[in-house]
Amino acid sequence: GLLTAKWFQGNFSYLGKKFKQGEKVILTGEVKIYLLGKDMLHPDYEILDENDDELLHFKRIVPVYSETEGLHQKYIRRIMMRVVNDYSAFISSPIPDEICRRNNLVDIDYAIKNVHFPDHDQDIEALNNLRSPARVRLVFDEFFFFELGMALFEEGIPFTTGGPLVKKFYDILPFELTEAQKRVIGEIEADMSKAFPMNRLLQGDVGSGKTAVSMAAMVAACESGYQAAIMAPTEILAEQHFNNIREWADSLGIKAAILTGNMKAADRKRVIKGIESGDTGIIVGTHAIIQEGVDFKNLGFVVVDEQHRFGVIQRAALRGKGTNPDVLVMTATPIPRTLAMTVYGDLDISVIDEMPPGKKPIKTKVFYEKGRDKVYDIIRRETGKGNQVFIVYPLVEESEALDLKDATSMAAHLREDIFPDLRVGLIHGRMKGSEKEAVMADFQNGGLDILVSTTVIEVGIDIPTASLMVVEHAERFGLSQLHQLRGRVGRSGLESYCALIAQHRGSMDARKRLRVMEQTNDGFRIAEEDLLIRGPGEFMGTKQSGLPDFRVASILRDANTLNEARREAFLLVDKDPNLEKPEHGALKKVLMKRWETRLEIAKTG
Repeated sequence: GLLTAKWFQGNFSYLGKKFKQGEKVILTGEVKIYLLGKDMLHPDYEILDENDDELLHFKRIVPVYSETEGLHQKYIRRIMMRVVNDYSAFISSPIPDEICRRNNLVDIDYAIKNVHFPDHDQDIEALNNLRSPARVRLVFDEFFFFELGMALFEEGIPFTTGGPLVKKFYDILPFELTEAQKRVIGEIEADMSKAFPMNRLLQGDVGSGKTAVSMAAMVAACESGYQAAIMAPTEILAEQHFNNIREWADSLGIKAAILTGNMKAADRKRVIKGIESGDTGIIVGTHAIIQEGVDFKNLGFVVVDEQHRFGVIQRAALRGKGTNPDVLVMTATPIPRTLAMTVYGDLDISVIDEMPPGKKPIKTKVFYEKGRDKVYDIIRRETGKGNQVFIVYPLVEESEALDLKDATSMAAHLREDIFPDLRVGLIHGRMKGSEKEAVMADFQNGGLDILVSTTVIEVGIDIPTASLMVVEHAERFGLSQLHQLRGRVGRSGLESYCALIAQHRGSMDARKRLRVMEQTNDGFRIAEEDLLIRGPGEFMGTKQSGLPDFRVASILRDANTLNEARREAFLLVDKDPNLEKPEHGALKKVLMKRWETRLEIAKTG
């Protein structure tokens, strides 16, 4: 038959010289049938050499690489073929053979070759779904070295738990601990009593009672003669923790202090002196407590609240302030287990999956612009009962670039035009710490009916008489953020509500998020949905969280391989805690190389 190959773009003189009469050519592309016969537009081509029995681009499974302008598939393939053929034989993996056999892993040399240029008999579907044996081997290697770094630990402090001071703490609590809280305290105490550092993640939805659990552990540390520190992401949250903790600490005869960046020099000096001398048993603070110039006498226990706001580096810096202190990481942002295992690969996980008795679910409804008056009616109804209201906006001030309502001008509009008879306050991140604290104190003491805010109130603020959360431009917020904001109300036994105002129907993802918020109050279900919508990197905020930047592996798609790699890494460290056996020398070398750019966490002997 006759086929016409046509090019409308490209270097025509080059193409003219390229094809010579009598040569055999392979063309690939879509064949179109026209009146004058068959055409193929801009086909890929390969001119066959009589001696060429190893075709690179045709008659085989070919890799498709990400292209850079001016660097085409065929050229990249040619380079990769040379690299793979010339160098893959020199690549070795120090992972012990028995681990590879147990997990049915192919040889590393075979894996490198086949992930780029698969054998003819490979399953093309498995290759495109990224589940070929070659790729599984590379994923396992990547996860294994990450988890091995996480598994290595140094000697820690064996605390005495369950002493008279801890029992006294339970007696002074004005409420009965839930079964979930008791179970989690038991898990923490079991870790604390061991002679290596605890690394535990405590997940619990907003209002589930994480602070009381962490206080029980800090009291045990103080009773054993050590200092405890709790680090919060914002000054407001640190203050709130301090108000709770100081009351408990005073009753137990433990000295508590707070350290934040905005303190007066004289106050700061006094607090640091108490930390250095060991007079202060419990230190509450922001990242100010990990800065230079703050030296603990004997820090033994560290609580990090809302870990995803800090990042791994700050957590490591805080650990460095003591001699391998026990670490308890708390979050009210539920994290699906697979993701938690990877991001916090060095942490065991505890979950408070029970709410204190009497806590009612928050009724949530989505409104669009035409329903704004209904929302204002609900605000009137709630303030009429003597309750308080939050109204959250995405922006501090009006923006030329974004057509969004902002907190500053809307606070003025609400105060002057909509609710002139109510007391309306404003708080946002650009205000000075002292201004924010004054507004919050006013709201907490009942001096304001409505608090207009940005997401500065997302985490931790506790107003028992707040019964309504209104979120403007709700379509612009992530699910976890909406869940955190909603958690600011319903802190007591009051019937509470959340009104989500969306300006327009928004994207498919935005509509999904709002629907989930209407359907459930369960933080873990919300986290799962959020992860499905946004993917892991964005879910955690990769830059802040220290989510490992894997080259081949995906923590969601490769969850099974992750579990296997984690199990094998921890088994190996159980048998050889510092990788001192001669057969693990190469393993240790590769481990240090892979971890040197991350943190000093895994360095051993």
